[in-house]
Amino acid sequence: MNYAYLLACADDSLYAGWTNDLRRRLAAHNDGTGSKYTRARRPVKFVYAEAFSTKEEAQKREYEIKKMRRSERLSLIRAGERRADMAALLSHINTEDAEQRRILNDGKEGHADGGRVQ
Repeated sequence: MNYAYLLACADDSLYAGWTNDLRRRLAAHNDGTGSKYTRARRPVKFVYAEAFSTKEEAQKREYEIKKMRRSERLSLIRAGERRADMAALLSHINTEDAEQRRILNDGKEGHADGGRVQ
């Protein structure tokens, strides 16, 4: 499955992208390897996604979303919140990712060097 998605960034901006693995992509955005734009706006979380059978369809929808005004993107998010199946999936993925980041950060705080790899 392929997805076009919207992320809410820490600075309240919205980022559009596409992926074939929502969990992996959110983790990449939040560990700083996802995109240059989101690297400085972490943490991010999913607020919208649409599923497609092909990569090309997902990329086409991503392009359409990127061209939308913010108000149109917010309307899209509100409409997506009414789709219980996708809203539940995104909520679950966001929760898993936040918990994983919390665990990683707790481990770093316990090290005298701040958790840096030498």
